[in-house]
Amino acid sequence: MTTHQTIYWPPERENEGVREAAALLAAGGVVAFPTETVYGLGGDARNEAAVERIFAAKGRPSDNPLIVHAASAEEAEALAAEIGPAERRLMDAFWPGPLTLVLPARPGVVSARVTAGLDTVAVRVPGHELARRLIAAAGCPIAAPSANRSGRPSPTRAGHVLEDLNGRIDGVLDGGPTGVGVESTVVRIVDGAAHVLRPGGVTAEQLEAALGGEAHVASPAPDAGDAAAADAGAPRSPGVKYSHYAPKGVMVVVAGGDAARVRAAAQEAADAQRSRGLRVGVLACDENAPAYRADAVLRLGPRAEPERAAQALYAALRECDELGVGFIVAEGYPERGIGAALMNRMRKAAGGRIHYV
Repeated sequence: MTTHQTIYWPPERENEGVREAAALLAAGGVVAFPTETVYGLGGDARNEAAVERIFAAKGRPSDNPLIVHAASAEEAEALAAEIGPAERRLMDAFWPGPLTLVLPARPGVVSARVTAGLDTVAVRVPGHELARRLIAAAGCPIAAPSANRSGRPSPTRAGHVLEDLNGRIDGVLDGGPTGVGVESTVVRIVDGAAHVLRPGGVTAEQLEAALGGEAHVASPAPDAGDAAAADAGAPRSPGVKYSHYAPKGVMVVVAGGDAARVRAAAQEAADAQRSRGLRVGVLACDENAPAYRADAVLRLGPRAEPERAAQALYAALRECDELGVGFIVAEGYPERGIGAALMNRMRKAAGGRIHYV
């Protein structure tokens, strides 16, 4: 695609950045902006040419739907043909915040490229105040996948966006590091069941509590979404059909309930690859990190705080790329709470290579 200058608005030019970025979005431009999860690459969801530019910049398959971001729940509701009581409970509990709802689409309100031709639309109200200000100033719903080249680790800092998309998009609005670090949870309510199409910043346990019996959470097996999406054509949610979040090097995840066995198996894998001449990186909790022998050991935070690991994961994968690491071994985490989303992203980054000990 044709390259051009990408405008960068630093945090100290926030007000000017919102004003100028909103004008670009309203005119059909594409701009990266911070959310509480990861940085998004936004364009007017009603403008097919703007949506096409998002796909082109990312190199993203066009049968993968985009999430539409709204400045308020009221604006989000205008995109849906109907909203049931279970969806309302979730909206009330988690908006603004890292929850995306897949709803019946109101005909004609967004480009068919946003929905991948489906009869549903994925919608959320971001928890990041700067994102909501930008969307409100643009005066339109904003379709926004993560602001990275498709398949690469998602960006949690403005610098990550520029690494992937400088010269391919109109601007980057820098709001500092993101908070959650993994993408939003995507939920679709069907026949009284809340199907978690993508785990994320809102946990299954939080969903269950908020639903209050209006529906029950029916999460699929860890990789069920991939197989189902492959069989069903266009997926209802992003992040379930194609390779995602991958570093340049080969990655394997070592998981299990015994920390000593995990550490020993991870070191064995690292030693085997170093003996072959590869640069090896280890992603480890703070407690285990000092014990590893590797070319790079990146800390993901205390073992008991998986939310810290979720915040740090994508930046750690990108750092491994910067260091020329050819093989990455990562410690796994229990798949409960935010750990479910963390392990989902680790599994995808590793291409399914996970070793349980």
